[in-house]
Amino acid sequence: MLPSVGFLDQASAEADQGSSASQKKMGRGKIEIKRIENTTNRQVTFCKRRNGLLKKAYELSVLCDAEVALVVFSSRGRLYEYANNSVRGTIERYKKACSASSNSESVSQVNTQFYQQESSKLQRQIRDIQNLNRHILGEALSSLSFKELKNLEGRLEKGISRVRSKKNEILLAEIEFMQKREIELQDRNNYLRAKIAESERAPQQQSNAMTGTVYESVPSQSYDQNFLPVNFLEFNHQYSQEDQIAL
Repeated sequence: MLPSVGFLDQASAEADQGSSASQKKMGRGKIEIKRIENTTNRQVTFCKRRNGLLKKAYELSVLCDAEVALVVFSSRGRLYEYANNSVRGTIERYKKACSASSNSESVSQVNTQFYQQESSKLQRQIRDIQNLNRHILGEALSSLSFKELKNLEGRLEKGISRVRSKKNEILLAEIEFMQKREIELQDRNNYLRAKIAESERAPQQQSNAMTGTVYESVPSQSYDQNFLPVNFLEFNHQYSQEDQIAL
């Protein structure tokens, strides 16, 4: 429900009727937006437009389901308000929304400044590194002083010593690896030679074994000149007896 806004006094009503009658005679036209000098007319216009404003606020809150709070102070200091929730709650919500927007803006500004500073710092570091690389290559040395050149020389000597030590370390590791590889290859070579010698001895041993079996199957007989077999003596004895009989 709309809040009570009071009733117009009789003078205001008569002034309103007079102004409406004059408008009917003259026709509806554009009103110049400026302060009304006549106090009576100003009070009448305030009452009318205040009631219309309160009505529009009520319709907006109902039709659009919006949170509306309306606060009006008259020229005499009287308060007129409307709120579908509460004026205090709507004002608190308004303060929070304003603070959140201001905080977000301040945070974004701070982030922007921080990133700009970081970007400029990184750009300086990149320029310094590029200049240092040129100095190491022996370029753009004219801008350096004697002390800076001496420091650069010391840094280069230290770098060269570290590079050489790393190179020697790698060479020693490679030599050790090649020595181990050489020992492994020698052991492998000796193993292969032993296998080859063993494979060559195997056929010779087989041939020797075959010749040894042949000699054992046919043993050699050695005769003594002073020894005669028994059968041979007996045969000669029989032959001599037959010869005697024939004779």
